[in-house]
Parts: sequence; structure tokens; C-alpha cells
Amino acid sequence: MLGSVTTRIALRALAKNKMRAGLTVLGVVIGIAAVTALVSVGMSASALVQGEFQNLGTNVIVVLPGNEQSSGGVRRQIQSLTPGDANSLPKECSSVLAATPVVFAAAPAVFGNSNWTARETFGVDENFPLVRNWQTRLGSFFTNRDVISAAKVCVIGQTVVKNLFQTSNPIGQIIRVRNIPFEVVGVLETKGANMVGEDQDDVLIMPYTTVRKRLQGSNFDTVNIILASARSSDAMKSAEVEMHNLLLDRHKIALGQSPDFEVANTTEIANVFGIITGTLTLMLGAIAGISLIVGGVGIMNIMLVSVTERTREIGIRMAVGARPVDILLQFLVESVVLSMIGGLIGILIGVGGSVGLTMLINAISSGRPWPIIVSFPAAIGALLFSAMVGIGFGFYPAWRASRLDPIDALRYE
Repeated sequence: MLGSVTTRIALRALAKNKMRAGLTVLGVVIGIAAVTALVSVGMSASALVQGEFQNLGTNVIVVLPGNEQSSGGVRRQIQSLTPGDANSLPKECSSVLAATPVVFAAAPAVFGNSNWTARETFGVDENFPLVRNWQTRLGSFFTNRDVISAAKVCVIGQTVVKNLFQTSNPIGQIIRVRNIPFEVVGVLETKGANMVGEDQDDVLIMPYTTVRKRLQGSNFDTVNIILASARSSDAMKSAEVEMHNLLLDRHKIALGQSPDFEVANTTEIANVFGIITGTLTLMLGAIAGISLIVGGVGIMNIMLVSVTERTREIGIRMAVGARPVDILLQFLVESVVLSMIGGLIGILIGVGGSVGLTMLINAISSGRPWPIIVSFPAAIGALLFSAMVGIGFGFYPAWRASRLDPIDALRYE
């Protein structure tokens, strides 16, 4: 009963000074909104990075050629990887599902009166769709027979289709690359832009043997990189170790010698980026949380002023039977109500702000759209923290009010 009376008195006191109450909660509103919005945007960035690595393919592991230092101090890439290395990985490494060699090239493609230079032109083998988890929308991917015979066939991305064929069906059509005719046998599914705005659909893919023999005119049995896919995400580490040991043996690298290749686990890279973005998110949340402390100091200052202004009221309440604990609770309730009102308003603004910030980033960015994520745990945590701020910063003014001498309070002018 006394608690409800104390609460009504506290709310009535706040209602008498609406302007002051509004200005008091402003700091809390800004703090809660900043925490909710910044943590949500940070989580959105983290989800974007993780999605980019998942978009690389199914548990992809990349094998890169090593580097050596020339006499002039310049490091150059060693052409040490071969198609045999790629073919041996799924055969001799139990954790590897599939692998494909990759040979890069650059050349414009011509169809009729249209010509287009794809952002990426490269050669692979028939395992590429499995490794990259990238299927064809139209037609089919080339086969192992095409790879063995260095067939003049190709698979293209959606951007190449739009620029060369417009609305016509590209399957079965002949395009010319360096005046060599290639039959389009497949069109890949759409992947869209990556995190930095590069168009992943602007690709022209051929058998790696065709690129090496017909476009490069090379007789060297080397490839630029190897892409491999582990059997599962749990097998990534074991696949990396197995691949590393097998390539050491194939390349006859003696103990203590530096390998002429490098095995890069994209999951580990993704985890590193996840840690970085997670740390940045925590830092943003902590910085925003400082404004909550500032808001709490504002509440304490206003409550101290309120105690001074209402000294006579406190004396009257004590004279008619109010106990010190009732006075303490009254001012604590006022402080907590102020902080909670600010917290609720801040959550609403923070949620709207996080959505608005994400939409603004997507509007000005040419990369892959950021996912809209609202961190409700951060919002609830900030709201609870605001209640703690109300109690923590309101306790001293409330305690000071409860310790007033009734007679001195009644005499206060």
C-alpha cells in the first residue's frame, strides 16, 4: 500500500516538471539509441563479412604458389602448382571433397556487334561448381571430356549475358575470344556484387586446358591457384593439414625447407574477420555506453536540485508520518522512472536508427547489400543498464533526502 502511494507521489512530482524531466532523460535516450543502433550496425557488418566468405563456396581452401626473393629484393611468385596437385587432393586426402585448378586469363569476348571484357576470365575443371557451390541456371557446366580435349566451350555469368546477348538465349551461341570461337554451354546462377562492390557475375569460365593451350599458347604444366572443398566445416582443419602434408611430399620439400606453396583456410580468415568486427562492435557499444553514464550524471544532478527545491515538502511528509525509507523510495522511483522512460524512447529511436543507417549504407554503397539486423539483446541490455543507471545515480540524492531532519526541513525557505 505504502509502495503504491510512494509511486503515485513520485509520478505526480515528475508530471509537475515535464520540461525538466524531458531534458533529464535526453542523455539516457541518446545513450540507449546509440548503443542499440551502433551494435546493430556492427552485427550487420559482421554478418556481411561472414556471408562473403560463405559465398566463396562450400568450405573452400585455397592453395597459392609461394614467393621467392629475387636479387633486386623484389618477391615474385613461384609457378609451383600443377593440375596433378589438384587432382591428387580429393584422391589422397580423406577430408577433401573436390578440387579444381585455376588458370587466369584476360581477353575480350565478341558476339555479333557486341563485345565485352569480363572482370574475370579463367579456366577450371569440371569440379568448379561443386567447390564454389555455384550451379548453372541455363545449360550445364562443361565435362571432364571437355577438359581433357581442351574443348572450345565456355560458361558465362549473368553480367556477360546482359552485355553480349541482351535478351536472346545464349546457350549454343558462338562467341569469339581472341578470334577463337567458343560455344556457350552454360549460364551461371546470379551471385551479385561482393563486399567491395565487385560484380561476381561478370565472369567467363573455360576449361583450364583450353585457356592454357589456346589463349596462353603455353606448354607449361602449371596453374595459378588451386581451389579445394572440405567435406564439412568440421573437416576444414584436418583437410588443410592433409593437403599441406601431401603437397610437401609431392613437391619433395625437405624437412626445414620453406614450402613453395601456401594453404589458406578461408574459414580461419572468416573467423579472424569475425573477431575483428565483433571487437569493433563491442568498442562501438562501449563508446556509446559512455553517453549513458553522462545521462546518469545528468539524472543525479537534477535529482539533487529536486531534493533541494522540495526540502520543505520532504519535511511535511515526515511530519505526517513518512519514514526515511519512504522518502528514499520516492526519489529512487523518480530516478528509475526517468531512466526507464529514456530507455524505452531510446530503444525505439535506436531500432529506427539502425534500420535507417543500414539503408543509407546500402544506398551509397555499390557492394553487396548489408543485411538489416536489429540487436534486441543489445537493446534489452541497454534498457536494463539504464535502470541500473537510474538506481545508481539516483541513490545518493534519494539517500540525502531521506536523511534530512524534519524540523530543519520544515524551516527551510
